[in-house]
Amino acid sequence: MELTDAQKAEYFRKSYTSVDGLWFMKVEELWGFEEALEIDRQVWSIFPKIQARTLRSMLGAEKGIEGLARCIAAKHFCEGFGFEVDMAGDGSGLKMIITKCPWRELMAKSGRTALSGRVGSAICNAEYGTWAAEFSDDDRNISFCLESQICKGDEFCTFWFEESKVP
Repeated sequence: MELTDAQKAEYFRKSYTSVDGLWFMKVEELWGFEEALEIDRQVWSIFPKIQARTLRSMLGAEKGIEGLARCIAAKHFCEGFGFEVDMAGDGSGLKMIITKCPWRELMAKSGRTALSGRVGSAICNAEYGTWAAEFSDDDRNISFCLESQICKGDEFCTFWFEESKVP
């Protein structure tokens, strides 16, 4: 049977999100929620390095805020997020608005909405902090700030990335 590229992408997207949730629940069953969340945070402090480096290579993107904007938009598109990316007029910052989060939707579907704020805060800060670090270099540092979160009841998530010169 032949699958279209879109069907293949959907298959891998569902597999990716399913394995993430399943391993979390199994670790939680064995060692409890706090331990599962800490292990998840550690995983999401490393995995984005692989994602960022892969997308940088695939897109031919450079380090810096512009490369980050291209790659993080590609990541969110592939993962089925609803989002907007806006560069600051002077090119030193990046604002990302998440209007649809598939991870939050999966938590709601599995009846774990009450935990989504704790999970989202821990994982988003770890994940996007790592993305920022991956696009920093010897001459410039990119910082990350999580301003609002859907999983904490906000209308959307707001991510800020800011590039500054390294002294």
